[in-house]
Amino acid sequence: MGIMKLADLIRGEAPEAISYKGIGDYSGKIIALDTSIMMNQFRSALPNLTLSLLGAFYRTLTFLEHGIKPVFVFDGVPPEQKKAVLEKRAQIAGWTTERPQTMSFKTQEYLRLLQLLGVPCVQAPGDAEAFCAQLVRGGVVDAVASEDMDTLAFGGAVLLRQFSAKKDSEVMEFSLPKLLQILQLTQTEFVDLCILLGCDYCEKITGLGPSRALKLIQQHRTIEDVILNINKKTHPVPLTWQYEAARRLFLDSSPCELPCLQWSEPNEEELVKFLCQERHAKEEKVRRRMEKFRQNLTHRKKEGEERKEPGRQTNLSEFFRATRKRQPTGAGGSTASKQPKAE
Repeated sequence: MGIMKLADLIRGEAPEAISYKGIGDYSGKIIALDTSIMMNQFRSALPNLTLSLLGAFYRTLTFLEHGIKPVFVFDGVPPEQKKAVLEKRAQIAGWTTERPQTMSFKTQEYLRLLQLLGVPCVQAPGDAEAFCAQLVRGGVVDAVASEDMDTLAFGGAVLLRQFSAKKDSEVMEFSLPKLLQILQLTQTEFVDLCILLGCDYCEKITGLGPSRALKLIQQHRTIEDVILNINKKTHPVPLTWQYEAARRLFLDSSPCELPCLQWSEPNEEELVKFLCQERHAKEEKVRRRMEKFRQNLTHRKKEGEERKEPGRQTNLSEFFRATRKRQPTGAGGSTASKQPKAE
């Protein structure tokens, strides 16, 4: 769910915090992707696992062709505060037992595909969007691509929505610093606003709309003071409201070791074996797309070197190398060698 109606609120109250760009504008950037969001998009749009894997295959290659370095972040064990919302989703989905914490078969297949494509896969200690925000704060990545707005509540400075590989698609870039400046809120006050709007980690005050919630936070600055200044009959407060635990979850992140991200060239033969022999995709399509990928990447490298040093020849493998950005400023990460446990 993320944060209820936060995107609508920003569009109405702080449109200057949003910029609209094309996929090519992110050339040279390292982007952390909330992998569960991508997986759910392909599962919803495509009828079977093979086609959804092919969708991820095409999209990832297009990112690389644009000079984008994607980092795929998988969910870890969800926090205790999210238990209630997960149980509700389980009921809606028809699950009869608690969801297992082991990695599902479909997630294993996505992980295998991404590893064969040579892109880093990192497991978050908890929710992927929280860890993605830590990677931005720590300087490991430049932005987070996710449809969940709670990336902003976790302190992710740059959030990208509608980040697909289509040339004509319009990426929505949300700037957290601009948003806080326009709304005249601190990060802590913004987190309280997100809790009032409704999040995955606790209940919300009934009947409190986005505009009203914003005005209350701007006037009273904390949830505690908001509670003292609302009509409890029209806006009843939950009896055991765990907003303080939710606030801590958004604001207090445990420091972790930052990952050293490593890209490598896609393994075409293993990709063909996996997608064509095991998943029964058409080999001609996979081979043709890989050939196009090599041609596009070579052309891109040639153009780049001609602008820098005329006459210098480059190797395709120069694009795929380890990357460690600036040292963290109080945020953490996880080692890239860990594999996801849960979907």
